[in-house]
Amino acid sequence: MIPVHNAQQVRDAEAVFMARNPDVDLMQIAADGVAETALAMLGDRGEATRFVLVAAGTGNNGGDGLFAAARLAREGCQVAIWLTGGSGHPDGLKAATEAGCQVVDCVTAAAQLAEVDLLIDAVAGIGGRHGLEPAVATFAAEAHMLEVDVLSVDVPSGIAADSSVLPEDCFRATRTITFATRKPCHVLKPAASASGVVETFDIGLELPRPVVWQAQVGDVARRWPLPGPTSDKYSRGVVGIDTGSARYPGAAVLGTIGALHAGAGMIRFVGPEAAANLIRTTLPSVTHGEGAVQAWLVGSGWGQTEANRERLAARLAAGKVPAVIDADALVMLPETLPTNCLLTPHAGELSRMLGVERSIVEADPVRHGRMAAERWDSVVLLKGATQYVVTPDGQITLAVPGPYWSAQAGSGDVLAGICATLLASGLSAADAALLGASVQAMAAQRRRGPFPPDVIAREVATIVGEFDFIA
Repeated sequence: MIPVHNAQQVRDAEAVFMARNPDVDLMQIAADGVAETALAMLGDRGEATRFVLVAAGTGNNGGDGLFAAARLAREGCQVAIWLTGGSGHPDGLKAATEAGCQVVDCVTAAAQLAEVDLLIDAVAGIGGRHGLEPAVATFAAEAHMLEVDVLSVDVPSGIAADSSVLPEDCFRATRTITFATRKPCHVLKPAASASGVVETFDIGLELPRPVVWQAQVGDVARRWPLPGPTSDKYSRGVVGIDTGSARYPGAAVLGTIGALHAGAGMIRFVGPEAAANLIRTTLPSVTHGEGAVQAWLVGSGWGQTEANRERLAARLAAGKVPAVIDADALVMLPETLPTNCLLTPHAGELSRMLGVERSIVEADPVRHGRMAAERWDSVVLLKGATQYVVTPDGQITLAVPGPYWSAQAGSGDVLAGICATLLASGLSAADAALLGASVQAMAAQRRRGPFPPDVIAREVATIVGEFDFIA
């Protein structure tokens, strides 16, 4: 798991560090990290002079860039500096000019973009807000159009450190060097798309508990419930699926495919006959009819009819087993749910659950995910480009990210089925959500392109089989 901290946590940790270590200059440590990363990006160019342009703001982030510029000049690079705010960190600017860096104006800096080997974005750091001043915004857009390699210092300027929002005016980094820990903007999409490859540079801070954890592939492989020599179809987990309708039978098929290829020991399908007939002809290992289950999957493809309120109540009352509650069932939740339930809304469904506008949820997904998890005392898997797993106590974990190709009808149905298999295996709702969303993303990454959700679901079985080999 990768820890993620917000800007205030980092500021507080910096203050503690400086109080305890008054003789240590954090800016010099950070600048060395920037310079080392820049040199690695530039590589060995033989006898050719490496040309670096540094866009430096007026604050400490600009100071990091200026001290890094001085180091690069001493390493033999040709370095130009544009002071985007008209002035710069005094000591940093002195060090840079004494090392031979040339200070240029906005017009000259823009003209040099076509010639530079590397642009260092040191305009704004974790205290920055969304967007850029007009001249800087034009400069950043020109660098992006010319496909200039950009190294951003701490965060891409124009991006707010704690936000998932991607403003129109911001730097688009090839690589970002961030200090001590990743910030929310490095992992929350769409903002994360501006960071490029993120490198965390240790500057010696002691940090508190992260606000977010980012899952990695190894976390999924280690936690996946693999069968052993004493396993049978019942011990591996029996999934009950009540999904689909005459209008939306495909949702039932997709959820069942997801459950089956995630490794369900047994599936009992009890949905409408239109869906059942499709499943009988395509998935012969699925059983039909009532029976004992370890978890339910409900809601996918139900359609928005009042009769579904009783359909949901009946499933939640049957044996009081945990359930993955998806799609149309989410807007008719009772006040109390069985223990260990998982709610799987996208932003539009979450907005209807909470009675707010979708745009409000999209602007602050973490807050609204927490609101729903606390209100229904259940785990929430908020689906989207970033997939948030939110527990009732407010903990946030992010699934392994996948490609944007997954944004298509039916992906959520498959995901619900995968999660139901994991829930039936005995995992907590939080682990079922995290592993389910992650493995689907990993499968989509393996089959990158416009493959339909059922093809991605079948790829899940291959991914899971590799977990077995690793174990």
